[in-house]
Formats: sequence, C-alpha cells, structure tokens
Amino acid sequence: MARLTRVPLLALLCAGLCALGLPAASAAPAVGADTGLVRMMHLSPDTPSVDAYIDSVSAPGTGVVLSGVSYGDVSAYQTVPAGTYTVSARGAGADPSSPPVLATTVTVTGGTATTIAGVGYFAELGFAVLPDDLTLPAAGQARARVINAAATASPVDLSLGTDTTLARGLSFADSTDYVDVPGGAETLKVVPGNGTPSDLPVDLAAGSVYTVLVLDRSGGLAVSTELDAASPGVVPVGGVEAGAGGAADGGVPAGPLALAGVAVGLLLLTARTRLPRRGHEPRHLAA
Repeated sequence: MARLTRVPLLALLCAGLCALGLPAASAAPAVGADTGLVRMMHLSPDTPSVDAYIDSVSAPGTGVVLSGVSYGDVSAYQTVPAGTYTVSARGAGADPSSPPVLATTVTVTGGTATTIAGVGYFAELGFAVLPDDLTLPAAGQARARVINAAATASPVDLSLGTDTTLARGLSFADSTDYVDVPGGAETLKVVPGNGTPSDLPVDLAAGSVYTVLVLDRSGGLAVSTELDAASPGVVPVGGVEAGAGGAADGGVPAGPLALAGVAVGLLLLTARTRLPRRGHEPRHLAA
C-alpha cells in the first residue's frame, strides 16, 4: 500500500454532475504531451472551508481559483500547461491579496494526471500529491484505489464483496495502490479497528478507473467513488457517495458515453476552469 507523502497544507474541492440523461456541461479535458491534469480533494474532517489557488510560476497572473472548499469536496480535473505551480490556501472568503495560510509548489508533467489532497487533522494538515493512473483495465474489470479520509474509523480493513481484499490496517490519511477488481455493483465492507463494520454500496463500472474515498459523516461512515477515467480521452468529474449520513452526488461522463455505473446523482458543485488571466474575473465554484 502507498503511504501519502505530505507537504505543507491544503484542502480542496469539488464538483459533479450526474448522468441521468442530462447533457454534459463541457467536453472532457484532454491530456497531451505539453499539458497535464490536476485535481484537488479536501480530505481533512476537522479543517474549515478554504479558498484554494493554483498559480503558474512561469506565467505570473495566470491561475485557477477554487472557492469554499469543504471536507469531502473533489474538484474537476483542470487541464494546465506542464510546469511548476504554486498551490496555496486561504480561509474561505479571505481577501485574495492576503498572505496564504500555507503554500507549496507542485510540478505538473506533460501527459500525466495528479491529485493534490489536503489530508490529516487540522493541527498537522498537509498535502498528499498522488499520481493518478488513467490506464483503462481489461474487459469486464474496473480499477480502483482507496484513500482513508475517516479519522474516527482508523485503521480500517477494506474488502470488496466476499473475495477481494483491498487493504488491511489502512491508517487515516493513507491510500492503497490501484488494483483491478470485477466491474459492477458490489458492497464495500469497511471494518474499523475499534468499531462496528459498515457495508457500503459501490458501483465500479467495468472499463473505468476510480478513487474510492472513505469519509466521516454524521451517523457513520460514507464512501465516495470518484471517477478518474472511463474511456480514452474521457475524464469525468465528481463522484457518487453512499453510506450512513452520506448524500449522493453525481459523476458525469464529459462526452457522448453515458456511464452505466452512475444511476443516481445530484448536481452539487461544478467548475471546469482553464487557467484564466488574473486580469479577467476568475471563475469561482458555486457554493
């Protein structure tokens, strides 16, 4: 299993649409030799909402703003030129010109996808910078990894159905490697070290790649299946959350393919912001 590498802070964001026959809001981001994909997650249960900024080091005045990012939020993939970026966070609603609470730099390599997640407790919050594997699995299979963002249940054992073990003793803020699993509807069994096991429904569509988040929610645990990739050139946004205390949010295929694995979803927050010039008003995620 992979240990998340932490660097100074951030907690991030968000958005999803569902595929109940609704039209896609925009085309899927494409990743080429000179561009990369960046996605952000807020996975610290006791950290307040923040406004997150991604700013190009080589092109000052160019950047992406993600506002009002709260625990459990996952952003759409952002298509950005390869290069080095400053990632920073301010308290939600803070003056954009004020000093950031914390900041770090991230290098985006062309042809790759990266997830940057704010992880851990607020007192020792850090970034986890994770390479995403968008390679599609074999026919009939799905590919998935798990991030344990549930502080109350850690460490946890995770299994899919009765035959597939995903992790043993997965600590809070740690992740597994990607593994291939049978595609389709299944039950994710989460067994905490000192609590009651939870059986949470998941639907991992064959031919797709997912990051599965285990979250603390009011009344118990929840699982959010974040769709990393579904077909060549298609990188959907958002995810479908299920479990005790969890509301369902949607994932949308950003193209003509309607994903069979998404049956129900609600529009929560949506943003696909290509790097706007700071001289123009940046797009902010609706809260």
